[in-house]
Amino acid sequence: MAFSVITINVNPPTTQPTSVLSHGVHKSGALHHAIHPLRSFYDTFIKQIDISHLFTVNGWRNWLVLLIAIFAGVALGRFAGVLMERLSRRLAARHWHVQSLLFEGLVGPANLWVVAMGLFIGLGQLHMSGLLAAASRRGVLLLFAIAVFWYVFNIVSIVEHGLKHFASRHEQGFNTQFIPIIRKTLRIFVAIIGVLFIMQNVFDRDIGSWLAGLGIAGLAVSLAAQDSLKNVFGSLTIFLDRPFFVGNSIIYQGFTGTVEEIGFRSTRVRQLDGSLVNIPNSDIVNNSVCNLANRPYFRRILNVTITYDTPAAKITQAIEIIRSLLASETFAGSIINPDNPTDNPPRVFFNDFNADSLNILVNYCYRPTTDWWAFVAFNERFNLALFEAYDKAGIEFAFPTRTLYLAGDAKRQLALRMLGNDGQQPG
Repeated sequence: MAFSVITINVNPPTTQPTSVLSHGVHKSGALHHAIHPLRSFYDTFIKQIDISHLFTVNGWRNWLVLLIAIFAGVALGRFAGVLMERLSRRLAARHWHVQSLLFEGLVGPANLWVVAMGLFIGLGQLHMSGLLAAASRRGVLLLFAIAVFWYVFNIVSIVEHGLKHFASRHEQGFNTQFIPIIRKTLRIFVAIIGVLFIMQNVFDRDIGSWLAGLGIAGLAVSLAAQDSLKNVFGSLTIFLDRPFFVGNSIIYQGFTGTVEEIGFRSTRVRQLDGSLVNIPNSDIVNNSVCNLANRPYFRRILNVTITYDTPAAKITQAIEIIRSLLASETFAGSIINPDNPTDNPPRVFFNDFNADSLNILVNYCYRPTTDWWAFVAFNERFNLALFEAYDKAGIEFAFPTRTLYLAGDAKRQLALRMLGNDGQQPG
């Protein structure tokens, strides 16, 4: 009998699963290579801080001292903060505002400083490895540095208080919107200095490259925003030089009006017709500005003209009428300086022969200069009083005229001569 052997392969193809398995092994190896440096760093760090040595060397007394130091620091820090706050309130009640701000700024920083001192004392008596001791010292130094710069950050409010006091003493002072801008600028500056100090002195980082980067960035920003920076420095120049204040009337490049606001970029001037003009501060500091508010008086120069046929006695009377009006109680109080009567007193003179009139010059100075329209009203009252006085005296005001002399005028008769045909006067 013959037998045939049939072989059945029950194993499926292994090509694709083998590829998948090898791919998974490859990914697992890559992950292992990525984690291995981190694990090595962690193992090295744990060995260097030597936690087991920390608990072995230090006894329960060391840990108790640390706990007491931390508790005392927190408690005393809280007490110091409350004490500074109460002192600040008492000084403020006595209107010692600067001293009050000094203690008010210490409330938070003093609390942090005392807590840092407690940590310094408590950690200082522990026996630690080199890395752990260095880390604790840097941590405590960081708290001390934060407390100091925090206090400096807070006392910037003293500058704000000084600027507000300056503005309150000057009724025509600079716009108070500068005050928060200056405060924020100073606080940002203090924060930047604090960060750089901590990075260099606490963490031993080289800040030279940082400063170089900030310098390059600052240069790029300044070039891109040079017009805006010009206006910013222009506003600072106006603040320091004080050519005018809010509320002053000024004349600038043909614009006449009242200063409503001195902004960080521009100055707003309200003209007499009601329109509002925004003038860049950089332009103001580079051009002439006439501040009308700084005038000690409003000067008026008036030419009173009378006719040519006015007799000499009437001319003298016309001059005396004006002088008596200006010396009267109605007008003298506003044009004569009571402290110094010789300071620009009113003057009246017959000073010129015009083409069609006799000219009387009138010059007087009006005080005070706080109200322009009061000066205009004063001039109106004087004009009406002068017109009425001249009308009573029979003095005529002159106006541009042309006189023609004609025959038959009884006052101005013409002399005529008759000539013959030969051009000779007949005998």
